[in-house]
Amino acid sequence: MTWNEIVDMLASTLHTTGIYHFQWNIVVMWIVGCLFMYLAIAKKYEPLLLLPIGFGIFIVNFPLVPLMGHSHGHDQLLRIFYHYGLEWELIPCVIFLGLGAMTDFGPLIANPKTLLVGAGAQLGVFITFTGTVLVGFTLKEAASVSIIGGADGPTTIYLTQHLAPQLLGPNALAAYSYMAMVPLIQPPLIRLMTNNEERRIRMRQLRAVSRQEKILFPLVTAAIIALLVPSVIPLVGMFMLGNVMKESGVVGRLTETAQGSLMNIVTIFLGLSVGATMHADNFLSWKPLFIFSLGLVDFAVCTIGGLMTVKVMNLFLKEKINPIIGAAGVSAVPMAARVSQIEGMKYDKTNHLLMHAVGPNLAGVIGSAAAAGMFIAMFD
Repeated sequence: MTWNEIVDMLASTLHTTGIYHFQWNIVVMWIVGCLFMYLAIAKKYEPLLLLPIGFGIFIVNFPLVPLMGHSHGHDQLLRIFYHYGLEWELIPCVIFLGLGAMTDFGPLIANPKTLLVGAGAQLGVFITFTGTVLVGFTLKEAASVSIIGGADGPTTIYLTQHLAPQLLGPNALAAYSYMAMVPLIQPPLIRLMTNNEERRIRMRQLRAVSRQEKILFPLVTAAIIALLVPSVIPLVGMFMLGNVMKESGVVGRLTETAQGSLMNIVTIFLGLSVGATMHADNFLSWKPLFIFSLGLVDFAVCTIGGLMTVKVMNLFLKEKINPIIGAAGVSAVPMAARVSQIEGMKYDKTNHLLMHAVGPNLAGVIGSAAAAGMFIAMFD
């Protein structure tokens, strides 16, 4: 082999390495991915989601990695997860099945007034929709971005895939990021929007809810959603199926699978798929960065909407509601309800708000799904 042939071979080999194709912008995405993994590992912010999302962002931003493209006529590894899981809307629906199997609707059934709180917490969705249209987004893009404020990752993915699939990566990343940062974002807003007297309001213990009520509630809710906003019944239907399985008590193996192994598997695929969409070429432009910033405002306004809804309700109620639980009207289950509990105990260590906050928290799940269904009906 001649010297020239050796040089040509080495040059050809170099061209197949990531070093030859290195660009500065991928370093930014490495930092973003590592930040998410840091929040998951060191701060324990939603680690089940942020760890695989962060790793997906990190690993896909190396040059030439065969993860999100096509080779020999076939999708590459993470592209398969993305295509069948997110583009086909399989993962969001399976996650809702698992969430339903973990959910106890008892607090919501015992205090149905909290449904109004979940509805009021969707305020930010519609305000953000209006503002996003005004800055140049299309109606479909604005609808998909505005749902981020509901802090419901599967619903955000489901709606975005219907209306603006090109925004799936930044929308999903923003939704799950702000879900993880609920303990940082909500407490200052609670203190801003309420006074000490309101924060010390004690609520009466909730009544016991019968097994029959718990079985009927998901059936009735599914029927109402199917009649009013049928486009979201794949999500809501799976959610209610999981809950019926749990409350029936006769399919323990199925319930355990939906709560555990199945949920864990799809969570891994979801995190990697979302992270893998965040390649530097797609993310480092004005629109995704604006979406990520706007998501914070959206989530804050939704939180304020829930707080203000309780304050307005208290004008007409003899038995007052502690407005802190209004912050749980966003559908970040169960993190937002836990934040309400922690904040309430700061002002009265014997005032336990967790079960009261679960009601608006679950109402927020239904409310965000209903809002997504309205957008699909209007724009799809």
